[in-house]
Amino acid sequence: MGKTGFIAGRFGELPVRWNLGPLGQGLTEQLARISRSPFGPSEEEVRANVAGEASADAALALQDAERADVGDTGIPEAPRDLTAAAFFDVDNTMVQGASIVHFARGLAARKYFRSADLADIAWKQVKFRITGKENSTDMATGKEKALEFISGRSTAELAALGEEIYDEIIADKIWPGTRALAQMHLDAGQQVWLVTATPVELAQVIAKRLGLTGALGTVAESVDGKFTGRLVGDILHGLGKAHAVRALAIREGLNLKRCTGYSDSHNDVPMLSLTGTAVAINPDSDLREVAKARGWEIRDFRTGRKAAKIGVPTALALGAAGGAVAAAVTRRRR
Repeated sequence: MGKTGFIAGRFGELPVRWNLGPLGQGLTEQLARISRSPFGPSEEEVRANVAGEASADAALALQDAERADVGDTGIPEAPRDLTAAAFFDVDNTMVQGASIVHFARGLAARKYFRSADLADIAWKQVKFRITGKENSTDMATGKEKALEFISGRSTAELAALGEEIYDEIIADKIWPGTRALAQMHLDAGQQVWLVTATPVELAQVIAKRLGLTGALGTVAESVDGKFTGRLVGDILHGLGKAHAVRALAIREGLNLKRCTGYSDSHNDVPMLSLTGTAVAINPDSDLREVAKARGWEIRDFRTGRKAAKIGVPTALALGAAGGAVAAAVTRRRR
């Protein structure tokens, strides 16, 4: 199936057409062809953009499936702010630590792989948190192991494991302060999305458990309900997250200038820069410097310190304003 989109290249965005179906087949040849031009995007940029497009498609498909399962509850919907949304990173922003490490712990407890593999995953996460930079070798190895693990398994199995492990481990790792911010946007009638490198099926479990709208995550190719062991594009990270948010905004009719982005990592600056309001949550040192330079709000829940009210208007003010509008609409309907 052909799909048209825009790729962020060296000299601005370029319209391209690629064949995704079923979700990724023949992508290697297309990437090589598109990135061959010296004026076009690099292969990394193409993969990031394809990952973003696939993530937006998968997120909305999972959201539709959730709605179909729930059906008509008979409860009238609260007033909605149709053009505003909030986008939350997951690791160290919504969840204390790395969600994929927590998931790996649950898998190790179920004897899906050895404890030594878990130690290796944890060590790589520690290195990343200390340095703030990803090691390309670590990323490649981690991706290879993850794809090897899911290859041949059913998508339903991964989702079921995600629900069990969320309840056992991750539920207690949610930052209360970040959860309250997400609820603020929900109360204002806004959509709230998670944006993460974690597989979209697991990210959707976290979003569902928290009562959020949905999740943008890494999309692994599947055929007939089973994973093939290949990714669609690449891990959703950096530019990929930004493209996923942009793609979702187009599909949902969102005005990104009215949206809010939240993250702890400087790697998410491309995503944060898309939104009208950016908030650094538990920021690493590089993101803290960027936030100070750009006047973004900073909130640090690790130490209990009060938010640094740098940005004006702040996300809290925007949320309160949106909530006031929603309440006013409700009163008028009554």
